[in-house]
Amino acid sequence: MDLFDIVQGQVAAFLLVLTRTSGIFFISPFLGSLNISYKIRATAAVVLAVLLFPVVVKLYVVEVPATTLLFAFTVVKELFVGWLIGLVGYIVLSAVNMAGKVMDMQVGFAVVNMMDPTTQQQQGMIGSFLYNLTIIYFVITNGHHVIISALAESFRIIPLDSMVWNTSLPQLINDLTAGIFMNGMKIAMPVTFAILLTNVGMGILARTMPQMNIFVVGIPLQLTIGSGMLSMILPFYILFLDVVFNEMYANISIALKALAP
Repeated sequence: MDLFDIVQGQVAAFLLVLTRTSGIFFISPFLGSLNISYKIRATAAVVLAVLLFPVVVKLYVVEVPATTLLFAFTVVKELFVGWLIGLVGYIVLSAVNMAGKVMDMQVGFAVVNMMDPTTQQQQGMIGSFLYNLTIIYFVITNGHHVIISALAESFRIIPLDSMVWNTSLPQLINDLTAGIFMNGMKIAMPVTFAILLTNVGMGILARTMPQMNIFVVGIPLQLTIGSGMLSMILPFYILFLDVVFNEMYANISIALKALAP
């Protein structure tokens, strides 16, 4: 094997490492945030790949596919591995977004949507607040470090060009998707229940005092009770995030093992 073949093989192996590394910068919490420019994310992916590449080549001999078609297929597989790591993390944010939309609708903040630069979507005030609070707590608890550590560990669990499609993976994705609705409703339940009781009370009041303009009283009352209940549940919300983040880290490990050869 001449020098050209050695260099070509090393470059191809580095591109595969870079491809998997790039996957987490598409969708993962904080690292894949849209308010971080593409140049910064691309630079971070390259730097991370440069740091991981010497470790990867020491773990095992990287066998580069012989043909262009096989190499392209391998690139897709490596991108999927990195993307899956980010997806498992992003599912937590999806639950928070869902809870925020439900609470905004119940409280009455849904009519004052604003553009969230982190998601490039219209969000209500409560949804935007919870989303940003979740991201801040994720960074404070070094969640982004855990994502990067999971990426580094993935090269040991799933060597380059060795990903296999396990039959348990679709069920895992289905369970994670169901978790969006479960966790979202758990977050939104206290505020939703408080607003429900408020509406029941206002309905009874409207029947007993028909002369009262219920809309003049009802909307400020909903805003007050909804905001008050939200402030009361915030300490418990942080505790809930600890549980959800730990589940997320465990699910990342399960997802990687589902792709292991």
